[in-house]
Amino acid sequence: MNKITAAITAVGAYVPDYVLTNQILETMVDTNDEWITTRTGIKERRILKGEGKGSSFLAIEASKNLISKTGLDPKTIDLVIVATATPDMKAASTAAYTATQIGATNAFSFDLEAACSSFLYGMSVASSYIESGRYKRVLLVGADKNSSMINYEDRATCIIFGDGGGAVLFEPNEDNLGLKDEYLRSDGSGREFLQAKYGGSSYPITKEALESGEHYVFQDGRNVFKNAVSNMAEVVIRIMERNELTKEDINFLVAHQANKRIIDATADRIELDQNKVMMNIHKYGNTTSATLPLLLSDYESELKKGDNLIFAAFGGGFTWGAIYLKWAYNS
Repeated sequence: MNKITAAITAVGAYVPDYVLTNQILETMVDTNDEWITTRTGIKERRILKGEGKGSSFLAIEASKNLISKTGLDPKTIDLVIVATATPDMKAASTAAYTATQIGATNAFSFDLEAACSSFLYGMSVASSYIESGRYKRVLLVGADKNSSMINYEDRATCIIFGDGGGAVLFEPNEDNLGLKDEYLRSDGSGREFLQAKYGGSSYPITKEALESGEHYVFQDGRNVFKNAVSNMAEVVIRIMERNELTKEDINFLVAHQANKRIIDATADRIELDQNKVMMNIHKYGNTTSATLPLLLSDYESELKKGDNLIFAAFGGGFTWGAIYLKWAYNS
């Protein structure tokens, strides 16, 4: 009997209808389309509107998209993981609500938070549950309503982030497909460079914090960029060397969509052709936990069974890593 591996067998996605273009941002903050495009590669991003709609709304819609595409019976899902940096509430599970709302009534569920690396870490966790042999179907969702923590008067952050959700289904595979290897890292000394400080247990929300805007995301772009470029490239190279993969062996680099220059720098380090680099940052901006599944959704029709994919991400904390996965189906 072949070893059980965890393979992605379905993909779903959702982005809100409202499009926040660079041209609209020009009317809100001191910036312009050329400046944003040159530095980030972003042309527009989606923003979730509507009272009471949070990350669970994005997660639910992405999951429903997957279910409708595949005809999956949600009652057969064993586990729902929601990777998110913007949970609906502080003390109620976003994943539990998501699971209930999609009809996954036989599943247990939990949230997973590692900033922009949340979905990548979630791939590792979901795969481990499948490989244990105790669970057959794990739904991993990446969803973030980043607009809920963005100051639209801060041009360093408001140009970058958007809202969105994506979902993948992991199932057992005995044909040597699915997740093959991972290399995940973290360094807590980097949290001062990218954080939403107020609202957690160390710094509860206060009137003063709200008035000063300290509850919004803060980013030291220079330090984040430097660390993201070096660390993402390093883990991609390590995972390739460990699995004796050359640039010719890789079908696609699936990199977190934080900044086009970071993605390009990572691809350049491994001398990978641009046509092998998944890219949709121009459409959605940085959707944090949703970037990787949104890439899979956008490129699903181009993926073929047996394709070698290298996933890479970098996020606040700092958190980062790379995963090697063999694609399991033809769409």
